[in-house]
Amino acid sequence: MRRKVRAAACAGLLLLISCGVANAESVEWKTLSVAASAYNSVASQTTKHDPSVAAWGDVLKPGMHAIAVSRDLIKKGLTHGTKVKIQGLPGIYVVRDKMAARWTNKIDIYMGHDVAKARDWGIQHDIRILYVENDNS
Repeated sequence: MRRKVRAAACAGLLLLISCGVANAESVEWKTLSVAASAYNSVASQTTKHDPSVAAWGDVLKPGMHAIAVSRDLIKKGLTHGTKVKIQGLPGIYVVRDKMAARWTNKIDIYMGHDVAKARDWGIQHDIRILYVENDNS
């Protein structure tokens, strides 16, 4: 019975927060407006050696809700493992990768091997994201 109650409570809170966060009152969602592009785990867009391994060592798999962030956003609290909501997209994404130093104020949304889907997304400006800073202590 407790499992059912806990599962129902967790499902209800999913619209506000992920189940890994203690409660809605203690969560402070921060908001940013960023440019958002999309990328794939293919050698021409990442590394030729192993295109599914991200900068922090995570192995990306199609279907994952993962993003890469520009390095200036890391300084703003979007560090490895940060949960992110993206305007116009369902679900919660997780920071799993970082972008080349030349990019600023930008996220890259992981789209598996679907290059056509990533091209259709293109680059969108002024996309609002919400995120919860990690407690890395």
